[in-house]
Amino acid sequence: MGDTTKNTAAGLAAAAASDIDEITGHRRMRRTRVADWSRRLVRETRLTVDDLIWPIFLVPGTNLSEPIDAMPGVNRMSVDKAVEAARMAADLGIPALATFPNVEMEKRDQTGSHALDPENLINQATRAIKQAVPNIGVITDVALDPFTDHGHDGILRDGEIVNDETVRAIAAAAVHQADAGADIISPSDMMDGRIGAIRRALDAAGHHNVAIMSYATKFASACYGPYREAIGTSGLLKGDKRTYYLDPSNAMEAVRDAGLDVEEGADMLMVKPGLPYLDICRALKDTYGLPTFAYQVSGEYSMIKAGHAAGYIDGERIMMEKLLAFKRAGCDGILTYFAPEAARLIAKGGG
Repeated sequence: MGDTTKNTAAGLAAAAASDIDEITGHRRMRRTRVADWSRRLVRETRLTVDDLIWPIFLVPGTNLSEPIDAMPGVNRMSVDKAVEAARMAADLGIPALATFPNVEMEKRDQTGSHALDPENLINQATRAIKQAVPNIGVITDVALDPFTDHGHDGILRDGEIVNDETVRAIAAAAVHQADAGADIISPSDMMDGRIGAIRRALDAAGHHNVAIMSYATKFASACYGPYREAIGTSGLLKGDKRTYYLDPSNAMEAVRDAGLDVEEGADMLMVKPGLPYLDICRALKDTYGLPTFAYQVSGEYSMIKAGHAAGYIDGERIMMEKLLAFKRAGCDGILTYFAPEAARLIAKGGG
C-alpha cells in the first residue's frame, strides 16, 4: 500500500510539473528568487548613502536643538549644532545637506527683505559648515517664504504674488548665498524665469561653478504641513500657493515647466513632493536626462513615523522601501529627513 501511495504521489507531481512546464515554457521566474545570494546577484536597483541629501532646520542662538513636534526625530538647530550635524553626516558618508532657516518674526516682512542680508541665518550656517566640514556639499533654498510675514514664497502686493520683483530679489539672495559658500542654489518659489535670472546673477558675480538644483515641479500639495511648522510659517500663510505651485492634476504641464528650467540653465531637477509624483520623476529623467532628485517631504516623513509609533507598520522597512522607490523611478538622489537613519542602516548592509 505504501509503495502504491508513493508511486501515485510521484505520478501526480510529475504530471503537475509537466502541466506547469507546458504553461510557462520552462521559464520560471522564481529560480533567481530562491536564495539570498541570487536575489542580491540580480538586483536591478540599489540605494546607497551616495543617494542621500539631508535637509536640516536652523534657528538663531547657540547650543540649541529644538524638537519639532510634527516631525519626531527632527530638530531645529542653532548654527553650532548644525556644524556638529554636518560632521556627523560627513562621517556617515552623506554627500550633502540642504538648509532651511526659521528666523525671528521681527525680521520678516511683506517683501522678505531679510533674505538679502549677507549675514542672515542661512548664510551664517553655510559659512560655518563649509569652514568646519569643507568636504560636505551645502544646498541652500533661495525662496522668500522663511523671510515673509505672510508665509508666501514671493513678494505680496495688493493681494498678489508679484513675479518679476520676486525673481529679482531671489537672484540677489542667491548671490549672497554663493558668496557665503553654497555649492548648489535651489530655488523653490516656482516663479517664472527664476532659473535664468539666478544663473545670470551668479555668473556675473563670478560664481560659474555654483550649480542650480531647480525645484522644477513643486506641486500645491497637502504634504507640507510639518515643514511649515518647522520654519515657523504655518500660522502666517494668508490664502494658498496655487497661483504659483503646480496643480497636482497636471503631468504634462510639469514636464513643460521643467523644460523651461532646463533651457534657462538648471543643472539638476527636483520633484516635490516625492512619492505621490513618481511618474513625474520618471518623465523628467527620461525626457531631459539631467540629474533628477525627489524631495521626500515632511508629510511623507511624519506619516511613516506616526504609523510606526502606532504599531501599524514597520517604520524601518517602509522607510527603505519608499527610498528605493525613488531610485527605481529614475532619481539620482533623494532629499530626506531619514538620511542619517538610512545611512546607518545601509552601512550595516540593510540597504
